[in-house]
Amino acid sequence: MQKAIYTTVELDALLSHVQALKGAGARFVQMHAERNVDDGTYRLVYTFINVRAAQEQIAQDGSYAIENLVVDGIDQYQEIPSISSYYPAVFPFENEAHDLFGLAITDMQIDFKGFFYQVSTAEPMSVITPEVKAAREKAMKVRAAAEAKARKAAAEKAAAAAAAAGEGAGDAAGTAAKPTAAAGSDAQHDEAAAKAALKAAEMEAKLAAMDPEKAAKVRAALAAKAARDKQKKEA
Repeated sequence: MQKAIYTTVELDALLSHVQALKGAGARFVQMHAERNVDDGTYRLVYTFINVRAAQEQIAQDGSYAIENLVVDGIDQYQEIPSISSYYPAVFPFENEAHDLFGLAITDMQIDFKGFFYQVSTAEPMSVITPEVKAAREKAMKVRAAAEAKARKAAAEKAAAAAAAAGEGAGDAAGTAAKPTAAAGSDAQHDEAAAKAALKAAEMEAKLAAMDPEKAAKVRAALAAKAARDKQKKEA
């Protein structure tokens, strides 16, 4: 006999819980998304079998538990981190959640460099405007350029460190480490800027397609959220 365990987690804590399950030997089973009729938000349910624990339970009494992580109250415009870096098999489920509900699953680790392949066509395909599609392609190019810049800088510094090895291993290592860290910092900054620009372009495209009155309410809600987030950071 099997029983189901449901654990509600915050979106920001999703990856840490998934990482813990992976470390405990859990296997991914499925993931599904659903819309809350009452308030229009979305719920994601990720299902796993903790294999090690299940084997022990089955040996004792023939039962085992299905473990579910539940992320509730998701707004349509929130970015949802993909768990594909831990469980590649989640891809078709995350893809379905995106295509059915338009949820923003980010940082996919399967062939798409963090983005879904999307086209500017009507439903049931993903509805992506040419502006958003162009913004995403630009963001991917910026990310690739930033990564290439970081790799080139790291290689140059490593070569310089090797050339200066005669001056002492400790000094050479210190000289190489600081510029490499700086190069990595630049790449992270460029990628963060690209993601911010992409997010802004997506939002503007969605607002442009809305009823003006509804768009105004969404803009007000987003502005209020940004103000709250700023206060939290400054506190």
